[in-house]
Amino acid sequence: MPIDFTLTSEQRALQQSARIFARRVLADVKGATSHLSTPAERFAATRPHYEAAIKEGFLRRLIPAPFGGEGTGVVDLAVVAEEFQSVDVNVSLTLFGTLLGLMPVMLGGSPEQIKRLFAPFLTKAGAPLAAFGFSEPGGSANFAAPAPAEGVRTTARLDGDHWIINGAKQWVSSATGWGGKGADLISVVCRTDRAAPPEETISVVVVEGPAEGVVLEKAFDSVGHRSHLVPRFRLENMRAPMGNMIGGPGAGLQLVEGSFTGTAALVGVFGVALMCAAFDFALNFARTERRGGAVPIIEHQAVGYALADAKTQIEAARSLSWRACHALDVQAPGAFELSLQSKIFGSETAVKIITDLMRVVGIDSYNHDIPLAGLLQDAVAYPLFDGGNMGVRRRQLHQLMKGPQYDSLAASGAN
Repeated sequence: MPIDFTLTSEQRALQQSARIFARRVLADVKGATSHLSTPAERFAATRPHYEAAIKEGFLRRLIPAPFGGEGTGVVDLAVVAEEFQSVDVNVSLTLFGTLLGLMPVMLGGSPEQIKRLFAPFLTKAGAPLAAFGFSEPGGSANFAAPAPAEGVRTTARLDGDHWIINGAKQWVSSATGWGGKGADLISVVCRTDRAAPPEETISVVVVEGPAEGVVLEKAFDSVGHRSHLVPRFRLENMRAPMGNMIGGPGAGLQLVEGSFTGTAALVGVFGVALMCAAFDFALNFARTERRGGAVPIIEHQAVGYALADAKTQIEAARSLSWRACHALDVQAPGAFELSLQSKIFGSETAVKIITDLMRVVGIDSYNHDIPLAGLLQDAVAYPLFDGGNMGVRRRQLHQLMKGPQYDSLAASGAN
């Protein structure tokens, strides 16, 4: 069977509809938000754009069919992610953050939990938000480490037929919702027994919001993604029904790893999208600007080589990312490794390539009147979030390669 990255007719239609929607709706996000002072104000101003994405069915289209949606896999997510992110990172990250929040339910939910918890996210109305309550103040890279490491510090204790949750979380996309009282669904990673080892106590409990006990401390005024909400918040005696634990006590380790495996590949796609936006601007600039010379600067060899090198690395990152997404869809043996590689390569290449393209444009690229500085601000997040490349992702690859069963040819499909 030949190697083929051809999209299906349905995926081509999805790509075109996402491209049209991004240019028609998401292109207006910057104008609607850039003049606002606080992160909360900017996030609130994106609500009409997010509602439009819901109304046009993009969330339903990306939720896999077994859970009531119309999605066919991770490649679908990649197709929409590239089109959306190349125009606006904020609303698209809110959308994909919602999918991440639903991921533990997809991976470990019972049929009853899936039917009940997914219902608000399958309608083409409103602005439903889900969040994955994982990261905590003080860092969560070693969340699975045994004592004396602290790991996850948020706790859940059973009181009658409810879990009582206490702790703090931060950098959780959209977690405090549109009104500060919690997203419609928060998958909270917590401990059910402080004394038990991680594999027995780390669990996921779903809180349906808005909920009493969600206390917003601050919305981070981040370097990039200026209109996406990433709050620090406390959970104070927050209650969730006993039946909202996903997979039982101790299932949290597998649910966290599984949830972040798919999103790692998508971060590579996010990087590709930003590189494409930067490349299109730099290419047009080079074709039209003379910078005081006799000919457009693309005629100069150094500029031509810089553009050629940038485009080559964009295509390499896209190919790796799409391959990782496809491997996840078909559950290929090397899918986990490819997903990690996609995240690392795509995110770090984006920072490098956008910086290189700024050199092509020159000092004007340092001004927000043109998009390159903003694209770089957005790109620098990608090596840091969704499991930082240094603290988590490279360590996972290292551990994988140390294993006695590691097959260096599995990811290439050549074994």
